[in-house]
Amino acid sequence: MTTTITICDTCKHDGWDATSGATDGETLAALIEAAAHDTPGVATRRHSCLMGCTNACNVTVQGAGKMNYTLGRFDPTAEAAQGIVDYAAKHAAADTGVVPFREWPLPIKGHFVTRHPPLTD
Repeated sequence: MTTTITICDTCKHDGWDATSGATDGETLAALIEAAAHDTPGVATRRHSCLMGCTNACNVTVQGAGKMNYTLGRFDPTAEAAQGIVDYAAKHAAADTGVVPFREWPLPIKGHFVTRHPPLTD
């Protein structure tokens, strides 16, 4: 079953430098896309504004029939991107989407914002 990481590509941290040519969200998105490129069961997509501006940078981790999560307060770094992808791979492998805390990659600990139950038919 595929888990999708949705990356807010409009996220900007306070003090964002407009001359950089990319938002912090675009930078994080590119890093996540690169890290997820060959990861089985993980897909990525970009979305403009996840409405979590005070928690920038934001992503969601979602899978059909599974618990879904919003994570935020990331800096756009390769370490954060890899942690997000590693967590998404564990989410994909878990029948319910619930990954035991002891298996969470260190870069995502402390970044959970919300959790959403699966939609029912």
